[in-house]
Amino acid sequence: MPGGEQESAPRGIDTTTPHIARIYDYWLGGKDNFAADRAAAERVMAATPTIKPGVTANRAFLRRAVRTLARQGVTQFLDIGTGIPTANNTHMVAQAEDPGSRVVYVDNDPIVLVHARALLAGVTAPTSFVDADLRDTGRILDEAARLLDLGRPVALLLIAVLHCVPDDEDPRAIVRTLMDALAPGSFLAVTHPGVDQMPEQMAAAEDALTKAMGFKVTFRTREGVTAFFSGLDLLDPGVVPVQDWRPDDGDAPPSATTGMWGGVARKP
Repeated sequence: MPGGEQESAPRGIDTTTPHIARIYDYWLGGKDNFAADRAAAERVMAATPTIKPGVTANRAFLRRAVRTLARQGVTQFLDIGTGIPTANNTHMVAQAEDPGSRVVYVDNDPIVLVHARALLAGVTAPTSFVDADLRDTGRILDEAARLLDLGRPVALLLIAVLHCVPDDEDPRAIVRTLMDALAPGSFLAVTHPGVDQMPEQMAAAEDALTKAMGFKVTFRTREGVTAFFSGLDLLDPGVVPVQDWRPDDGDAPPSATTGMWGGVARKP
């Protein structure tokens, strides 16, 4: 920070190690990030200048997907890897369509937890937060069931989070475990960095983010992202660049390159 000013953080938070939620916060123009997060974010931006447009388009996809599912009658949402609260959070979009919509957020960053608690303190609609890692599916489902009725359709949102799980940890099995626990008529929404969009730049971004985070980050092809929807019925237009999924006026134009795949599917 300017003049060597010491950054403050809630007790127990490691500000020297970048976290993906705080990196995304920086890309979205937020203030809940630290020097290590900003340095990591800048290194990735240097590798690919499309990263910020991609993050913005990814956020717009979330809004459109939640609104689409809410208008189809879905009133329960499980948002894993939610990140630091910003505009058009899942509960805001869902509850604008149906004030009784129930939303459970899941993330494993203490900064996210602090902000989520502050945000939810003023929310009267049924909304909660679970402090857990995506891989801890048992805990997530157990905690989510305190608010959500898993015997009724739930929209599972995995927005820009699955690239944090490498292939050797079998992310498809994680998704399958979560979807198997949800009722028929449930939905899965996924966005994911696409290594086959602008291959050279995205490969450089993958490498830069891996080095910055200190763990393997895996960008995937369209085929690899489509595999997460195995056994489900994809909604039109299928797995496409996020800005091309049912765009609204004012969203990134279809000609924009964002480096992100996105899709939504229904469980039969």
